Amino acid sequence: MDDIETSMLRVMEAYKTAISEKDIEAFISLYSPDVKVFDAWSVWFYDGSEIWRKLIKEWFLSLGNECVRVNFEEVQTLCGCELAVLTAIVTYAGYSAEGKELRTMQNRLTWTFKPERGAVKIVHEHTSVPVDFNDKKAILLRELR
Repeated sequence: MDDIETSMLRVMEAYKTAISEKDIEAFISLYSPDVKVFDAWSVWFYDGSEIWRKLIKEWFLSLGNECVRVNFEEVQTLCGCELAVLTAIVTYAGYSAEGKELRTMQNRLTWTFKPERGAVKIVHEHTSVPVDFNDKKAILLRELR
């Protein structure tokens, strides 16, 4: 496995841990300061890690004593000389302080990585969910066919 691919997979694990621990600094450290995020919620994009930090802080604070566990499936990587890409299906599951699952949703995720100062950083994130053709509602759980 290439060094950049190994680094990308480490970022994926660090992402899971940062969310589980609601660690804003650890989360934001995975991103380039110049990141552009096409998130699935509310706005067209977030431009820069400081803007992204504000949204993530709001999300983590909104959880209160709940926690979120993240799982990646169907992970694929493509590595080049200057950029690398990771795609996956990501499941976010919210749990109460007592360990009861409260809600689950899935996103399609694409990360673009670039080496920066000895580490790979996410320079672009794109998350999406399909929208039902008939009722125009977001489909937040994948149905395997």
